[in-house]
Order: sequence, then structure tokens, then C-alpha cells
Amino acid sequence: MCETLKGIRIGIAVCGSFCTFKKSFEAAKRLSDLGAELIPIMSFNASALSTRFGKAEDNVKIFEDIAGRPVINTIEEAEPIGPKKMTDIMLLPNCTGNTLAKLAMSVTDSPVTMAVKSHLRGGRPVVINVATNDALSGSAKNIGALMNLRHYYFVPLRQDDCIKKPSSVVGDFDRIEETLTAAMNGVQVQPVIMVI
Repeated sequence: MCETLKGIRIGIAVCGSFCTFKKSFEAAKRLSDLGAELIPIMSFNASALSTRFGKAEDNVKIFEDIAGRPVINTIEEAEPIGPKKMTDIMLLPNCTGNTLAKLAMSVTDSPVTMAVKSHLRGGRPVVINVATNDALSGSAKNIGALMNLRHYYFVPLRQDDCIKKPSSVVGDFDRIEETLTAAMNGVQVQPVIMVI
């Protein structure tokens, strides 16, 4: 797997699932350690809001330090990704229900959605790691819609707390590398839905 991702240009687009920032940054570090070239992208909220999971400026700095370059956090900065062929594959390591809905409806109003749209114009793969409390309710239709579109691949996912949050689903951060490698070859890792 190390050789498969070495030298691959991975756009990593972090969404506003703040509770998964730590795991998202850990995944980015693993990819960097494997020799991937990282292009860091953050949604408006991900790069600007301070929460109990960290200060905005600290989160941006952590991500920039891992990637070794400035975070893309404006629509204008994200637009050239496709035309300039800056990425071989795009990863959303903590894709929220909000972003799922926008992608399913082709809404382009944030750095993340612009990055994905721009990247897709070249027919390149997009890997989604779901992180949303309404995956098995309001967001289910959007997950289904994206699963039926070309170039979208999903990190295997599971309910993260079926008792207290029965609609909540999170992708398996430990399987991001495997999913990226498979997606580069046009293959969806199976099973997509895991049982606890």
C-alpha cells in the first residue's frame, strides 16, 4: 500500500465535523508518512470556527504543518484544482450531512464543494468518509445518491452509537488508505456497511 500512495497528490477536504478533526488530521499524517503529496482544503466553518475541539487558528496550523503548505479555504483558491490538475484523488475525511447534501445536488458554495466539483471535471475519484448524526435519516438519500454516481467511493462505515444516536454513522478512519488505493483503481471497498 505504501508504494501505491507514494507520490499521489491527494486533496484532503476537511468539513465541519469538529469532533472528528483529530482523527482526520491523524489520517492526513499517515498519508503524508506514506509519501503522498497533500493539498489541504477546509470548509469555511472548518477553518474559521473555534469549538470545544480546538481553536480555529490552531486547527488550520496543525493541518498546514502536516501538509507542508497553506490550507485552501476560499472558493477562489479551490476553483483551479481541476483546471490545473492539482489532485489525483480527493478525500473528504469527515464528510458532514450538510456537505453530502450539497454534493448530491451539485451545490458549489464552499471551498470543499468547489474543490470536489473542480476535481471531478477531470473524471478523477472522490473518496467520502461519512461523519454525520443523520446518516440513517435525513442524509440517507444523499448517501444513496452519491453511491450511484460515477467517481464517488465510500470509506466503509458503521453506526457509532446505535443506542444513544441511532441515525449516526461514521466511516472507519483506519480504512482510509485501503479505500483510496481501491478508488485509484476504480474499485469500491466492500462491504461498505459494517456491522459492529
